Amino acid sequence: MTAPLLSVENLSVSYPGRSGVTKALREATFTLGHERLGVVGESGSGKSTMGRALLGLIPKPGVVTASRMDFDGQSLLGASDADWQKLRGRRLSMIMQDPKYSLNPVRRIGDQIVETCLLHLDISRREAERRALDMLEAVKIRQPDAVFQQYPHQLSGGMGQRAMIAMMLVAEPDLLIADEPTSALDVTVQNEVLRILDDLVRNRGMGLIFISHNLNIVSSFCDRVLIMYGGRILEQISARDLGAARHPYTRALLAAAPSLDAPRATLATVTRDPAWLE
Repeated sequence: MTAPLLSVENLSVSYPGRSGVTKALREATFTLGHERLGVVGESGSGKSTMGRALLGLIPKPGVVTASRMDFDGQSLLGASDADWQKLRGRRLSMIMQDPKYSLNPVRRIGDQIVETCLLHLDISRREAERRALDMLEAVKIRQPDAVFQQYPHQLSGGMGQRAMIAMMLVAEPDLLIADEPTSALDVTVQNEVLRILDDLVRNRGMGLIFISHNLNIVSSFCDRVLIMYGGRILEQISARDLGAARHPYTRALLAAAPSLDAPRATLATVTRDPAWLE
């Protein structure tokens, strides 16, 4: 049996404050192979926090603890800044949810993508520029040469999202965390981006953590799903069996999702149980 690409045990993130400690992530335990792992839950459930913790991006005064956090046989616990510099971008990468806050506002789009190539790949600047243009074209940007020369503020939200996706994929990482990567895209481009991610998983053996609120996309695109609530993983289930999930919170999320096939005048609401956080 192939060893998992990522193994996580009891990963927690907390923030101390004047009124006590806020637990943003509570003892998350899971593994990731060369597959598509969906992570779903309401806003504030800990999905993005978990993704950032896996890349060592929790800012102080946040406290990250875990019994185990191994990537491809290497422990990430206690990794130095130099270790993270080697891993981030090249082997581990994350598509952030909002490109307005992730892209450098004073540098051209092309320069930012080229920099990723030059930092992590042993190639010339000419080759880096070619790869950057090819990647911009791959995410369905119609005029990659023009976008290459533009600044982030000159792009629409959807275009900025595509540029961010191109920058995170250009070095072909081994593990990609995608935080709502298709939220600002129209359906056609959304499908193209999903196809690119699917190709990287199938053909390169990349591991993908796909964070989303869209249960329909997750159930059809992912292999397995983690359902999160209040910083805790409540259920892990095969994506094809998501409709048959047993946990009441997962059932409530499914019932609250609108459907064109079965339109309802009133959507269900979630009845919460304090025991879910214990």
